[in-house]
Amino acid sequence: MGNSYSQIFIQCVFAVKYRAARLHKSWRQELFGVIGNLINEAGARTLIVNGVEDHVHCLFTLRSAQSVAEVMKVAKAKSSKWIHESGFLKSRFEWQVGYGAFSYSKSEIKRVYRYIENQEEHHCGISFPEEYLDMLVKNGIEFQEQYLFHAPV
Repeated sequence: MGNSYSQIFIQCVFAVKYRAARLHKSWRQELFGVIGNLINEAGARTLIVNGVEDHVHCLFTLRSAQSVAEVMKVAKAKSSKWIHESGFLKSRFEWQVGYGAFSYSKSEIKRVYRYIENQEEHHCGISFPEEYLDMLVKNGIEFQEQYLFHAPV
């Protein structure tokens, strides 16, 4: 076959280290724009990036020859660097190690997009750990709870 064709929709969710509320509303949307651009620069195509003060949701399409890990490595490392260089925070910023990655069919994309678009409203009633555990369970992803969230030592 001469060409490869795919339609791979991925939602990635990742948190600020220790789930600290460090993504301030005054610059959060700018950060989400930066993350979306970084995903695009990695070769994927961003559909939406949004979140709240302690975590981010990204919905994008993935090319058949790339991995989620490649895209997330670029998005997390370079966005962390951008936060440092922008001077928004006085102390060191880090994303928590790892992320959740969930795949969807085309018929689910409008629903997932709206869900990500309405993160602030959604998180009035549910914490990030509750949301994340629910996503893992609903998607049938096996996990060991003691390794999900690293608290400060």
